[in-house]
Amino acid sequence: MRSLIFNVVYGALSIFYTLWAAISALRPGRGAVRRVVSRYVRAMVWAMRDVAGIRIEVRGRERLPPAPFILAPKHASYGDGFSIYAEFDDLAFVTGDHLERFPLFKTVLKKLGAIVVDNCGGPEARQALARSAADAHRESRIILIYPEGHLAPVGVKFRYRTGVYYMARDFNVPVVPVASSLGLFWSQEDWTKHPGTAVLEFLEPIAPTLDKDDFMQRLEAAVEDRTAELIAEAKGAAVVPAVLGMPKDELRRQAADAKRA
Repeated sequence: MRSLIFNVVYGALSIFYTLWAAISALRPGRGAVRRVVSRYVRAMVWAMRDVAGIRIEVRGRERLPPAPFILAPKHASYGDGFSIYAEFDDLAFVTGDHLERFPLFKTVLKKLGAIVVDNCGGPEARQALARSAADAHRESRIILIYPEGHLAPVGVKFRYRTGVYYMARDFNVPVVPVASSLGLFWSQEDWTKHPGTAVLEFLEPIAPTLDKDDFMQRLEAAVEDRTAELIAEAKGAAVVPAVLGMPKDELRRQAADAKRA
């Protein structure tokens, strides 16, 4: 029953704030839309806590460097986006173009200054990512990017993509890895939610001066190792390292390619 009520509240809040943001997008500047989205994510954190029973404990704020910097979190739940965004006044978040298929979202994302990339990837997508990220950097905004690019089930990791490295190198800003146990309580986009205390932890920043291989290895190890520890802490069990998996859309793409071959 709790999950049902939360999902109804989730839908109602999303519709209400999307409409409000779309109307606010008619005003000049980005401030009006930004304030609406900030209210939305805080309302969702409230709903997670008071309706679904999922409390967020934030750790490691003292590790955050002065802005601008890049956040590189584990992406195990729709809820982690709300939880992270609620900690900052203005984020430039990287998202796939699938969100633009929802009514009004394209207008809101553009006005908000979100960094929208083609889910199919390729050179054009990388160039678009670089251009949008450069705009955000010029405004000294904090950039949020999920290195795996997909929602990962608890105990699974996907290949870490190098876009975060190139942004850090090109803009000469540190990257803050973010670990989370939220996937235990709100797994991916699952309907069912589980009450409890989830931890969101900002880890030690990684300097942009490392070479690509060292940077990516350090980032993945920081996020995955600490996430595994937080999950073990929440379950009261031994630490189990995540196993490498492949996102469903990539599996489908490989299967389609195999049929055509």
